[in-house]
Amino acid sequence: MLALATHPDRHGRIIAGLATGGVAVSDDGGRSWKARSGGLPGEAVTAIAVAAAQPDTLYAALRGDGLWQSEDAGRSWALVMDRPWLGHAERDPMALTSVDLATGMGGIWIYAGTKVGLTRVPDCFCRWQDVQPGDAMEALASGAEPAPEAPLPPGEPIRALVSAPSAPETLYAALPSGVWASQDAGVAWSRVTAGHAVAVAVHPTDATHLVAVIDGGLKQSRDGGTTWTALAAE
Repeated sequence: MLALATHPDRHGRIIAGLATGGVAVSDDGGRSWKARSGGLPGEAVTAIAVAAAQPDTLYAALRGDGLWQSEDAGRSWALVMDRPWLGHAERDPMALTSVDLATGMGGIWIYAGTKVGLTRVPDCFCRWQDVQPGDAMEALASGAEPAPEAPLPPGEPIRALVSAPSAPETLYAALPSGVWASQDAGVAWSRVTAGHAVAVAVHPTDATHLVAVIDGGLKQSRDGGTTWTALAAE
């Protein structure tokens, strides 16, 4: 498995993106799995996300291919977007998150973390865009925008990316340099803790309650990443 996502309303439902290609779904917390790959090609699924407003809508990024969407909980899939173009090349998303903020085009955002940076696309799939102030229509009208004053570290891979359901403008990202946070939908970022971070998750009703894998250990924060405690394996 290369990617995991959970259903916000169905306890025990996990959606997995497979290194061997395809998507699998478990309804019992991972004890058993069913294939949900109708229409998907065989490339590895590098990232997966559940749509914030419609949790039976899924998104999957396929290595070397593009962004795919399922509107029936994974039973059937369709290609909706090419891979994002960043750093003079197409990039595979390593992390996806659905962000429940209006795009100005009648939908919400899908953010993608890649090996070289962050990008986003409206869920009408018009084009990938840099993360900047304003909505998608403003970005299309204005063209190129100046770089944000406090972006994520350039060139660092974004291993994980989440939007807090209770405060969707709050984003967290896991990078080799640590866990980073944004309070303005990804325009400006600050590092909340150092260490090699490979995963981060946020509580569905508390935007300051985090769990992350940092320096090989599972840790928890209840203050937005300022302080952390180790979680012992059960």
